[in-house]
Amino acid sequence: MEYKGFTLDRFQEEAAAGIENNYSVVVSAPTGSGKTLIADYIVDKHLHDGSKIIYTAPIKALSNQKYKDFKAEYGEENVGLLTGDFVENPGAPLLIMTTEIYRNMVLTEDPGLDVVSYVIFDEIHFINDVERGYVWEESIIFSKPNARFLCLSATIPNAEEFADWIRIIKRHEVLVVRHSTRSVPLHKNFYDYELGITTLKDIKEEIEVTTTGFIPGRRGRKKPRIQRPSHIELVKEIGDRLPCFFFVFSRDRCERNAVALSKTGLFEVNPKISTLVRSRLANAPEQIRSLKTTQHLRQALSHGVAFHHAGMLPMLKNLVEELFEANMIKVLYTTETFAVGINMPAKTVCFESLRKFDGSGFRYLNSKEYFQIAGRAGRRGIDSVGYAIAMIDRRDFMYKALTRMTGSDTLPIKSQFRLSVNTVLNLIGRHSPGEIEVILTMSFYSYQKKAPLDEASEIRRVYKNLVKQLKAAGYIAEGRLTAKGTFASQIYSDEILTGELFATDFHKGLSEYQIMLLIGGLCYEHKSRTEFYKTFFNHEVKNLLNRISSEPGVKRYRRLKHIKILTAILNPCYNGASFFEILKNTSMLEGDVIRFYRQMLDRIGQIRKATQDNDLISRLDFVQEKIQITIADLDAI
Repeated sequence: MEYKGFTLDRFQEEAAAGIENNYSVVVSAPTGSGKTLIADYIVDKHLHDGSKIIYTAPIKALSNQKYKDFKAEYGEENVGLLTGDFVENPGAPLLIMTTEIYRNMVLTEDPGLDVVSYVIFDEIHFINDVERGYVWEESIIFSKPNARFLCLSATIPNAEEFADWIRIIKRHEVLVVRHSTRSVPLHKNFYDYELGITTLKDIKEEIEVTTTGFIPGRRGRKKPRIQRPSHIELVKEIGDRLPCFFFVFSRDRCERNAVALSKTGLFEVNPKISTLVRSRLANAPEQIRSLKTTQHLRQALSHGVAFHHAGMLPMLKNLVEELFEANMIKVLYTTETFAVGINMPAKTVCFESLRKFDGSGFRYLNSKEYFQIAGRAGRRGIDSVGYAIAMIDRRDFMYKALTRMTGSDTLPIKSQFRLSVNTVLNLIGRHSPGEIEVILTMSFYSYQKKAPLDEASEIRRVYKNLVKQLKAAGYIAEGRLTAKGTFASQIYSDEILTGELFATDFHKGLSEYQIMLLIGGLCYEHKSRTEFYKTFFNHEVKNLLNRISSEPGVKRYRRLKHIKILTAILNPCYNGASFFEILKNTSMLEGDVIRFYRQMLDRIGQIRKATQDNDLISRLDFVQEKIQITIADLDAI
């Protein structure tokens, strides 16, 4: 079968046949094998038939890239984007959005979903994510009966189980399509400070030899000193197997490693890059050119080396992506988010480590994470083979664990279902008790556990406990939502605290600045290493903190305890300071500050939609405008 100038592989033909039969389709195929063509097939089939197609992605960066790709392919008038802080052409027949946005739409029964033909879930294995996996489950559970799904993932060992769950709860046919052969074979190697690029087995044998012998020393006999492997030495050994993605689980090390490599003289200065960078930055504000991040990037780029992470300004990330696509970057140090769906493969993928910090401690990657990243190696139609090379530190070498992780992706997708306050409120607000009984049995968790709905059911217990709490807090009364409950049903995080602040009289009499501080407190995720160099404590801040401490329903939440230090970046924003003046007052990276302001805009939008209070809406609009002015021209996609 020919499609878009390609002769389709068998798995692509099978998926197309399933789409023609109006089935849902679960596709398990390696990165770079052409899963995107199946999504294109759906778009071509339904774009002009009066229905809508929704393309969901797990991260905004991927949503933004797909938006650009689809606009170029199908025309700007046919494509829209919804990511919470961005809304472009929402009436388009093809809508790109984050999975969270789609989940919120189905949970609140958005009428625009009545004509959806297909929902494309890119990177469906994110259902495994401990924090966010429930979003994918709820997206499927609450989708309209008319919707069909295309679920895409590199590998889903238990794809049949997943498909059977969808088949049972949605009552339509679900086709599983598997493809196990990579279009570009992957060679997996490891790097040891002494052995160089080698195998796990050779590293294991070398460690066994060196740890059983002793080397004489001045104080007797001692074990040999173990060195950390060097990313620079690994790049040297890679030779001509470039370009290379070098994945580093730290933004700071991304930058430091890129600058360090550029200083080695391993790669000559490329005048074409320097000229292009000067051209791109010529019209940028002087403050952008003066940023430490920009200076580091220019230094590295001149040698064909770069870094890419979420703490950078969008225009700098876009510049790096443009240069990489133009084959002008030899080594790109990047964080793991770059491995999520971004369609920019390289010949070689390197790992600085196979361990990462997950918020509570360091752990090895699981097999799905490893293959997600390693799968970026090998460019279809360009490379005959791709290379994945992981640096190994002998101090934390565990042969069996590393063998399991890198051998094959055998990790099944597993339910991470949890009931949120928002879900419970929407269940009660939109469904009868009988319907709720049924819905609570529809999770992938219930299917995998074969859990019956009875008093012993874990989901049932959680539901009853949440209902009890919400009744006590005044969000539910006599089996129905109160006004406060209806408000909170349209808030998607910190529902109760947001309700206590903005669905009661708490906000009455507060100034616009105090409203800004409250919303900033709701959005801020504190990190111990973040510094704020100057705070602005005045009578408005004092009065707000006093009001918080005197309100029992509010003061117990730790969310608002950082309001005083947040004045460092909110007071100047309110008073019209430039973004770059604000940056001088914090150690937060520029991309993180933009993201914080974007989150505030998203939260303002939720509160504005949920409230009926025109005075509050007016004050929210004022705060929104202040933030938008601060990040104007920096908030480009």
